Amino acid sequence: MQTMHIVSAYDEELAYLARRIAAMGGHAERMVEQSIAALVNADAGLAQKVIADDAVLDDGQREIDDKAIVVIARRQPMATDLREIIGAIRISADLERVGDLAKNVAKRVVAVTEARQPTSLFRGIEALAELALTQLKDVLDIYATRAVDRIGFVRDRDDQIDAMYTSLFRELLTYMMEDPRNITPCTHLLFCAKNVERIGDHATNIAETIYHIATGEQMPVERPKGDKTDRVTAPGTIASN
Repeated sequence: MQTMHIVSAYDEELAYLARRIAAMGGHAERMVEQSIAALVNADAGLAQKVIADDAVLDDGQREIDDKAIVVIARRQPMATDLREIIGAIRISADLERVGDLAKNVAKRVVAVTEARQPTSLFRGIEALAELALTQLKDVLDIYATRAVDRIGFVRDRDDQIDAMYTSLFRELLTYMMEDPRNITPCTHLLFCAKNVERIGDHATNIAETIYHIATGEQMPVERPKGDKTDRVTAPGTIASN
């Protein structure tokens, strides 16, 4: 819970940063949803809309950065207030990257749809995106409520996202080996899947920032981040240790 300040304008400045983060978060969610819909439905027009919408998040990040600098210079915040302001800068940077990742998916829509792939591959990417979007929505809710007791679930779901991405990576690799004609479109789908997996990582970054804002401490390091595709080998081969 934020402390009320004697200068009400100071409270409004902090509230403004929180509102802008919420707006950026909602916009990032829509971009991810629309980029996946464009990919699955071969909708080039929707893909172009996602690409154009990325400018909104770029502007939002610059606006938050500029506002935060002014607040720091004017108010010389300490303790919780300083964490709040620096946290807004960090979260806006993660949300801007989420927009970039959604844009990257949208950019590959035409290349993927020129050679339609098995429906199961698109279902896999849809399921991965649904999990990543749930992750993003949950951390934005946690930012609004500061319910840091829920952050453990965020890390658990990030494990699920990594595992699902690794499984999808294996499936795409198999299709590529079965028919060389699948190599180009499946490569594009691999990049799309990796972009979605990275969205989950940025959501986890946001959760860690929220934890620091609320508690003044860093989240305990429980596990390394990342997928396990570096250990995936082609069928019939043995992974080296």
